[in-house]
Amino acid sequence: MAERAALEELVRLQGERVRGLKQQKANAEQIEEEVAKLLKLKAQLGPDEGKQKFVLKTPKGTRDYSPRQMAVREKVFDVIISCFKRHGAEVIDTPVFELKETLTGKYGEDSKLIYDLKDQGGELLSLRYDLTVPFARYLAMNKLTNIKRYHIAKVYRRDNPAMTRGRYREFYQCDFDIAGQFDPMIPDSECLKIMCEILSSLQIGDFLVKVNDRRILDGLFAICGVPDSKFRTICSSVDKLDKVSWEEVKNEMVGEKGLAPEVADRIGDYVQQHGGVSLVEQLLQDPKLSQNKQALEGLGDLKLLFEYLTLFGIADKISFDLSLARGLDYYTGVIYEAVLLQTPVQAGEEPLGVGSVAAGGRYDGLVGMFDPKGRKVPCVGLSIGVERIFSIVEQRLEALEEKVRTTETQVLVASAQKKLLEERLKLISELWDAGIKAELLYKKNPKLLNQLQYCEEAGIPLVAIIGEQELKDGVIKLRSVASREEVDVRREDLVEEIKRRTSQPFASADWSKLSENSGTGTI
Repeated sequence: MAERAALEELVRLQGERVRGLKQQKANAEQIEEEVAKLLKLKAQLGPDEGKQKFVLKTPKGTRDYSPRQMAVREKVFDVIISCFKRHGAEVIDTPVFELKETLTGKYGEDSKLIYDLKDQGGELLSLRYDLTVPFARYLAMNKLTNIKRYHIAKVYRRDNPAMTRGRYREFYQCDFDIAGQFDPMIPDSECLKIMCEILSSLQIGDFLVKVNDRRILDGLFAICGVPDSKFRTICSSVDKLDKVSWEEVKNEMVGEKGLAPEVADRIGDYVQQHGGVSLVEQLLQDPKLSQNKQALEGLGDLKLLFEYLTLFGIADKISFDLSLARGLDYYTGVIYEAVLLQTPVQAGEEPLGVGSVAAGGRYDGLVGMFDPKGRKVPCVGLSIGVERIFSIVEQRLEALEEKVRTTETQVLVASAQKKLLEERLKLISELWDAGIKAELLYKKNPKLLNQLQYCEEAGIPLVAIIGEQELKDGVIKLRSVASREEVDVRREDLVEEIKRRTSQPFASADWSKLSENSGTGTI
């Protein structure tokens, strides 16, 4: 170490010598000789392992959020959380990692996407893959049989990320679940109502909620001749029908999974159908499917579900789609997935789905897997795909070419003359104590023009201006940044006047109002 330090010092001194000769404009031969000595010393020194260059970036499949993106994200969360609370949900939280055995065997073919952590003192741990399995563990551990809860947190998947489409390795899930023994389809229909309320409030475009039932799929596989041992893996293939053609799915079933071609063809006759309650009634009359007990139960529940959805006024948003399979192993009954629709290219064409933005279903057996006595707690829930929604909203705001407010500041405390810092500090303290969101510039004597420009750049709607005359008169000059109108307000009335002018929140996510010019003080 001492030898390296001595060598580094020689390199430093030789470098200074070379620089000195260049400044003195010494002859070229002398400079070349000294440069050669410097290079020789550097070669002896070798590379410094501690100073190796590295690429400064976030890990693959992750992202930072700028203040602008956070403003959008918080607005999305506000809409979602207010809906969850409107439906009477409590909130919980669970650890970001679980015992590996808690997560093992719950996700079917997706289990390979779980992040395993290095052994830390005897416990084998994994990062959570979703919020549903930790919720089931929480219910079993605390012996709960009845709860309506929401949970918003990050989950982790070792997937191939597609950042532009809102697919990441670290991402947020927003879950709502109802646990407990209730009459059929009442909680399930409320979950679908919540999904429709949130997607409508977010105003991100037309959507369709596909609905199916795992019992119908299992019954369908049974009558088509799929061996019991292949149910889950064939289910996983069917679930790809929203992304690839039937021919590709069939090739996977036959070529990769060893299913007989005629069995695959019989499955294809069913899973390419979709419609409304009329399709449910049609399948109830199907000579083969109606003979299967599981399928019959599923179809009966779906018919009841459509009755409740009609009463909720959302039946037109729901499609019974036999290709919907939801690859996760823990689903036992109704399953659903919401997709955004893109406008048809030609008149008369069916709208095309452009990606899943919410999903969920019934999982009556999951809690029993964790309970020592196998006691089951029926559960149904939904998850909002917020990352996909963030991507859509961000693109929309860029198209509007509007600046997004990244603070909620209602008023800037400004001064019109010099030597008024003490008065500004007194006034801003009064405003903060009254619950007003206020700022001031961190300069003793800022120019009024600079203070007004700051308001325009930050989207602050009001300026409270202190001047010598205002102090004598006991008033504050309140200026609207947008209209540039100024009024004198008595100091004791200032708080109420600021509240009156900035208390116009918007109920749903009208993204055109997220701009700095909205003047609402919300975003």
